[in-house]
Amino acid sequence: MAKQIAEQLPPRASSDTTELLTAVVLMGASLAVWSSPCCVTQREVVLNTLRMHKRHTMNKIYKAIARITLATAVILCAVWFYIAQPTMQKNHTSSARVDEARLRTHVKTLAESLLPRNYTEPDNLNKCAEYIFQNFVRAGALVERQEFTVEQKKYVNIIGRFGKEKTKQIIIGAHYDAVQGTPGADDNASGVAGLIELAYLIGKTDLTRGIELVAYSLEEPPFFGTDMMGSAFHAASIERSRQIEGVIVLEMIGYYDDRWGSQSYPIALLNILYPNRGNFIAVVGRTDQTEFTKRIKTGMKGATDIPVYSINAPEFIPGVDFSDHRNYWARGFNALMITDTAFYRNNAYHKAGDTAERLDYYRMSKVVVGVFEAVKKL
Repeated sequence: MAKQIAEQLPPRASSDTTELLTAVVLMGASLAVWSSPCCVTQREVVLNTLRMHKRHTMNKIYKAIARITLATAVILCAVWFYIAQPTMQKNHTSSARVDEARLRTHVKTLAESLLPRNYTEPDNLNKCAEYIFQNFVRAGALVERQEFTVEQKKYVNIIGRFGKEKTKQIIIGAHYDAVQGTPGADDNASGVAGLIELAYLIGKTDLTRGIELVAYSLEEPPFFGTDMMGSAFHAASIERSRQIEGVIVLEMIGYYDDRWGSQSYPIALLNILYPNRGNFIAVVGRTDQTEFTKRIKTGMKGATDIPVYSINAPEFIPGVDFSDHRNYWARGFNALMITDTAFYRNNAYHKAGDTAERLDYYRMSKVVVGVFEAVKKL
């Protein structure tokens, strides 16, 4: 048929047209055959086979996604249990109380009356040390000064001891110096205020462990991370002691923020595992000291209604070793930091805005009670 049609066309067009018409005729024939009753069944078989293959492929994909999701969930749970050490254990509410007004007075004294408290002002640092010394004495501690020299200037740690004769000892410390040009209310007048009020609580209680309270000088730059930190001198002085079960460092315990998104973390994974509101206190330890961290976190939890979270993480994660506890790790002691997480929550960290009126003394008082109860339960 295609040939007959082509013969009626001009000679130049006949060749190309013949090929085109042949293709059209073959296509029509194929469609006719495919539409014939005998091929309808074959077509359905082919389509059904394709559908079954598609379903089989999608099922494999769904199963693979489910396995990956399950494996990810298991890994996240394992990581969470290892670093956060969740526990259902809860203590009875403590009957101990810390006066918020006293905490405020301590903070304002250090962050306002005795400014500046940086390394270039040893006279003011000595006044801070004397203020702490006198409070430790009034609390009933045996108090001494640990003097050390850095760059030809004398500085001092203040040490208050309770139950010195007891076999097992716990050290609790906080630094009293501040970054140059800042009031240092949260960093770290808050920690020192907590340390002073702990002294008054401990002085009224017969604990099973001896307690050594230490107020350190020279935690802040330019000495941070060097052997010239006050806590480095103290850690070196007790290196041979076998009575010390662990060290607790209070580092910024006064700033809280209930707003959604007010809490940040050094790595994205922690945003999944921890709250995004800055309304909790954190117990921060090293990966190889999980037991000590768990004991302190468990002792604090439930003593008041402030949420308590813990993390055991490697030192290379920013913030994990950002206080005096690092110097005890270097000497082989169990050591941890209790903190409001510093710059991961408080945007006035190391700034002039770190003032006394920004702190939450009500929640600070609960942190102090929590630490006191944890030490009692050791």
